Amino acid sequence: MASVALKGLVVPHFLPESCYDEFFVRFNLMHIPCLKILISKGLGFAIIAGSVMVKLPQILKIVGARSAEGLSFYSILLELLAITATMTYSIANSFPFSSWGEALFLMLQTVTIGFLVQHFGGRTGRGLTFLLVYFGALSVLLSPLSSMAVVTALQASTMPAVIISRLLQAATNYSNGHTGQLSAVTAFLLFAGSLARIFTSVQETGDPLMALTYVVSSTCNGIIMGQLLYYWNVPVDKRKKE
Repeated sequence: MASVALKGLVVPHFLPESCYDEFFVRFNLMHIPCLKILISKGLGFAIIAGSVMVKLPQILKIVGARSAEGLSFYSILLELLAITATMTYSIANSFPFSSWGEALFLMLQTVTIGFLVQHFGGRTGRGLTFLLVYFGALSVLLSPLSSMAVVTALQASTMPAVIISRLLQAATNYSNGHTGQLSAVTAFLLFAGSLARIFTSVQETGDPLMALTYVVSSTCNGIIMGQLLYYWNVPVDKRKKE
């Protein structure tokens, strides 16, 4: 009875049945292909669990300061485009949830940050319009109205979107001479998550476009992490000296 319950829990969420037999029937714990699957699945679900709160420190920092000083709204829009593209592309290709699930939670948190940037900038009306337009567009993308060609093209656009998004934020940081209300915790979690996703996307989807997207994302997130470390002791109200 216990073995049946264990199998029901593990298969197919963490392991295919063949790997379950290797580990729990033949006790072949060093079966490399199955170990790769187990590690990939474990990382994937860990990333998803972490993503539920990955941008919460950023949201709390904005709300606590009642300011979005130092955050680029255009950078947020481009990041949202990349997240949305990954989510819709993965759903359209029926990739396992463990390979992309964090995109759902990152999307909801990024939309919240986008609204807060507008709200605390004195443009609440624009923030509400932003929410309506975004969720309307998302509904269309997830509907049968969007072809696979459209979704694939959107996913291909994520690489320039991620690069431009991070460069905009990096330029804002450099121009201000500080990182403002940018959360170091959120930036680190995004960097670590994108690094781990390189492995899981190769292992679980075999899609080179997905893997390349995360390579680019990791590089760009690393730039922001570098700036956070460089400007660590610079106060928010200090401006870059000429």
